[in-house]
Amino acid sequence: MHEAFYMARRTCLINYTKEYIKKPKDLLTSDSFSTFLDTFLTRMIDEYPEIYAWLKMDLSYDQLKEEIVKILKLLTILELDEIDHPYLGNIEYLKLVIEIGYNFWREQQRYSYIYTRNDSGLQLVNFLEADEAFNRLILTFYRDIEEKVQGYTNNVYRQLRAGTDASFVLLDYQWNVPGEYSDLIGIPFVNKMMLRTPLILHPASNKRSNVFVETEKNPMHDFNKGNDEWLCYPCKVGTLIFQCYFHRDFTSGMIAMSNLFQLATDEEIMNNKPDCIMLFGVKDNTKDTIYYHDEKNSIWVGKVSDHDAIEYFGYVKKMMLTLYNLACMEKCWLPIHGAMINLYLKDGTKKGIVLMGDSGAGKSETIEAMTGISKGEIIREEIIFDDMGSFHIDENGEVVAQGSEIGAFVRLDDLDKGTAYKDLDRSIFFNPEASNSRVVIPASTHETIIKNHHVDMFLYANNYTDKRGVRMVETLEEAKPIFVEGKRFALGTTQEKGLSTTFFANPFGPMQEQDLCNPIIDEVFEALFKNNIPIGEIFTCLGLPDKGNDGIVDSAKVLLGIIKEL
Repeated sequence: MHEAFYMARRTCLINYTKEYIKKPKDLLTSDSFSTFLDTFLTRMIDEYPEIYAWLKMDLSYDQLKEEIVKILKLLTILELDEIDHPYLGNIEYLKLVIEIGYNFWREQQRYSYIYTRNDSGLQLVNFLEADEAFNRLILTFYRDIEEKVQGYTNNVYRQLRAGTDASFVLLDYQWNVPGEYSDLIGIPFVNKMMLRTPLILHPASNKRSNVFVETEKNPMHDFNKGNDEWLCYPCKVGTLIFQCYFHRDFTSGMIAMSNLFQLATDEEIMNNKPDCIMLFGVKDNTKDTIYYHDEKNSIWVGKVSDHDAIEYFGYVKKMMLTLYNLACMEKCWLPIHGAMINLYLKDGTKKGIVLMGDSGAGKSETIEAMTGISKGEIIREEIIFDDMGSFHIDENGEVVAQGSEIGAFVRLDDLDKGTAYKDLDRSIFFNPEASNSRVVIPASTHETIIKNHHVDMFLYANNYTDKRGVRMVETLEEAKPIFVEGKRFALGTTQEKGLSTTFFANPFGPMQEQDLCNPIIDEVFEALFKNNIPIGEIFTCLGLPDKGNDGIVDSAKVLLGIIKEL
């Protein structure tokens, strides 16, 4: 992270500590702008050959870059009729070049940062103000040139994000580094982050097509630190501390994590050892998505290798949750792939409802449908988890639940059902124009999700049976097969399609470690029945043609009636 400007995989990293640009003339003469021009002109050759040929004339490549900088400099200080330059011979083409260049810049995923180990440059307290000023600089620079070339001022101004999409502060931390992890020493940690939301990202992939498998070799053996190429996002997943290392080409994944996993504090990082370590974007010429249990140091380690498909944020999230689930089972907590919500009813009671099921089963959609038809019966709702949580037995012998994430990774197709998450203006969108597009939405606070929450009802989301309503079961022998078989009709959002089964509806840890998980399932289910917690299945109909003609609404009505009687 030593360069002033880095550009690769549609990602731009701007190092304010190395170079901070305040004026248009400094921008045009900077190495950063020269690097941008190289990438932009490569695109012009491929996509706009006629305009590129006009720009280049009979110039060498270096002369072409000089002429572009020259005309832009002239446009920043002189009026159009005061400039003598061959590019003014075709104003329409010049306007096109300016517009194409500006749009190309805005298509990149642009992030600025301050690295405080360097005493020069900007100070920590100024990073928000510095980023605001840089955004104003880029927008004003573009707008002044655009209006000068077109010959008139605009009547409508759109205050777009012209500079960056996000900004963060990097610090060096001293932490308890076991010898096997010495290559991680010196990689800077994210200390603060600023997002310009709503943020729209365009990763190369929109679907996860892998499984996570165990390896007998610590992935650190494949880790190549390179020359200042890595960043660490330290965070809390439930009550566990993670160190998540990203190759800088995948900074967007790190940025999106801030809506899903709480950034760890200085005290939680310094002089401590993490529970889990993730290495994301390892350049080892494989397509590994693997995990390893370092029993000696009591660390779970995950590795995702560098390839185009992993730009999909699901690879980040599911590797994190796989490690979380494995660590949970190690302490006899039961991972739950599902959704939990605390419902505060108008009679003053609170009900903790948990729906379990694999991707596409209709867990969140059922909760959304139920709260949408409650007609004042539900005063407010509290999201505990929307994808992955855990059950454990407290000191009173009761089953309690905790969450793992402070946000939700939701399909955009599901939002038109009246989503329970109201913070779309704070959200991060992935390829909203494509199928299986997703959004990361803030949902709860970390303080809320790590509390022990009482479970009042536990249901399996059945999306494949053409029924309506809820079916309760009375015995452990009847209940366990429903949940353990993990049957669902896959909707094609992952690598599966059609009717499938997954051990305990959870391919992120329990499926891989069934011998470890089975006795925990028995213990938790026995406690649920001992405490008379209602257990059963709800028919969501989401796997049926046309989603069962609003079957999910019919079942949600039945569920609401049952909850009111609990």
